[in-house]
Amino acid sequence: MWQWALVPLAYLMGSVSSAVVVCRAMGLPDPRAEGSKNPGATNVLRIGGKKAAAITLFGDVLKGVLPVVLGKALGVEPMLLAMIGLAAFLGHLFPVFFGFQGGKGVATAVGVLAAFSWQVGLALLGTWLAMAAISRISSLSALTASVLAPFYVWWLSGDMAMTATAGLLSVLLVWRHKGNIQRILSGTESRIGQKKKAA
Repeated sequence: MWQWALVPLAYLMGSVSSAVVVCRAMGLPDPRAEGSKNPGATNVLRIGGKKAAAITLFGDVLKGVLPVVLGKALGVEPMLLAMIGLAAFLGHLFPVFFGFQGGKGVATAVGVLAAFSWQVGLALLGTWLAMAAISRISSLSALTASVLAPFYVWWLSGDMAMTATAGLLSVLLVWRHKGNIQRILSGTESRIGQKKKAA
């Protein structure tokens, strides 16, 4: 039964907002109050540059990877492992340490799924890169990978518990990107490498 303690632990790990921590450490504005007001790597790139964004991205992926790797190392059953991954993801979306104002969750979701199966991680990365090359829209690339995630998990692992979790992650990721979806449909979503016009 002690293994169930990994679920709240995973949530607490996910609740550490990499964007906020990095911005505070580097003397940058609070990402929840600047730019898109989203505490994620993309917004940190906008307000703080490539180095800050890279550290944020690494942190967001890592907090999805570590709880799942720990669960696998301790030999937890698949259903509990899936719950651990989901808890880490929910921690990122609704961080208890930062007023429940979290990011959109793409990097942490990738971390969770890649830690469960490196093949799934590669499939998600390949999908993002392919869509980014075609569309030049980061959010569309992330949404495409998110929607395909449960199919990749089912195809490459056959684990139904993690497939269901990937499906839930996919739904939540689409919901968190609803603003991006509206801009994509209206043709106003920013493209990779595109500089914002001065007001």
